[in-house]
Order: sequence, then C-alpha cells, then structure tokens
Amino acid sequence: QVQVVESGGGLVRTGDSLRLSCVVFGRTPDTYAMAWFRQGSGNEREFVAAAARSAATTFYGDSVKGRFTICRHNDSTLYLQMTNLTPDDTGVYYCAAETLYGDRWLRDQGEYAYWGQGTQVTVSS
Repeated sequence: QVQVVESGGGLVRTGDSLRLSCVVFGRTPDTYAMAWFRQGSGNEREFVAAAARSAATTFYGDSVKGRFTICRHNDSTLYLQMTNLTPDDTGVYYCAAETLYGDRWLRDQGEYAYWGQGTQVTVSS
C-alpha cells in the first residue's frame, strides 16, 4: 500500500513563483524514483521533471528547463520549485512514484505505479 500526496497548488499571477510538495507514504520506509507530470487543456499528461531512485540524476521537460527545479528532501519527499510562471503552466500537477532503478524510462508516465490525485495550479495573465 503506497499513497502519493501532492500539495501547494493555488492561484498566482504571471511571473510569480510557487512550490509544490509530494510525499510518498508506504507501510515501510523505501526509496522511490519520483516525477511530476501536468495536464492542461489537452487530454494527455505532459512530463515536467523527474528524479532517479538511486542517483542524483534529474530530468526536465523542454518547456520548463531553467524555470522549474526539483529538490529531493529525503527518500520519499520531492519539491517542485516553479518560477517565472505563465498561463501556459496552468493545469493539474500530478506526482508519481516508482521503485524501479535506472533513468532511461523516467519521462514515460506509463512506467510509474503510484500516482497522487493532483493539485491545481492556475496562472492568470
């Protein structure tokens, strides 16, 4: 039994900053690969950022490079620090977790076993 909980979403203006939090709760302590995806007006979820399980390796989607940063607080907590927000960043942000090792698959949402319910981020123009 693994639960993923996101928090920190809200309504902000263009150019503002926001920090999202993701915490993974399990019956026993464990380490996870963790990632953020988002879903805007389209039907598909877009890759935002990910951190590998066993290394400091991180990846970012092209649309957020230089603006968003992920920071692992511990083995089960991941922050998404967002700066210079624009209306295009509006959407539901989902956190995902997986116990697999490696980094070739981190951008693929289909590889993650555990998902949160999402937190809404709205950026006004």
